[in-house]
Amino acid sequence: MAERPPIAKRRSKIKENSARLTKELAALEADIRGATEPTRQFLESNLQKTLDLLGGSQILGPPVESELDAHELLHRGLPRAALSNLVDKLHVISFDEATEALGMSLRTLQRHKSAPVAPLSVEQSGRAWKFAEILAKATRVLGSQDEAEQWLRRPAIGLDQRRPIDLLTTPAGVNLVEDYLGRLEYDVYT
Repeated sequence: MAERPPIAKRRSKIKENSARLTKELAALEADIRGATEPTRQFLESNLQKTLDLLGGSQILGPPVESELDAHELLHRGLPRAALSNLVDKLHVISFDEATEALGMSLRTLQRHKSAPVAPLSVEQSGRAWKFAEILAKATRVLGSQDEAEQWLRRPAIGLDQRRPIDLLTTPAGVNLVEDYLGRLEYDVYT
């Protein structure tokens, strides 16, 4: 059995992830402030779809109206029920594929379901958010959630025949998937 890293090392990793999320969200906020009205509506609709996949205000609590609000929510930790809601809303992606992409074992997900109000860690919250965000964007680009989920499961030419869902396990893979989705959105395949 693998030995768990020391607590200080884990705290450091969580702080690094939090700092990275803070920078990404600040950049998005700046983009939204400088965006034209149609672009602002587009960004807000993607935020709303992401929130809906995580259970909306019924599970998440007070309204999340900006990326900065989303950052604060993730920093506090998503309620575990948000993760359960996300997994329950999947139609095509299997439970095993979802747990792998979210970086959690089946047992961990089951424990989270048994205490739905308790918060996820910052890292787990970030992974759940990113998964929901990519699914929301793929749904918008491809026209339906079922199509988006099927796309996530199929090998993609633009990803060297790798399945997008398999790349969601690392930040570098997430960047590749987001970039590829952007290329699909604007019909740029190379």
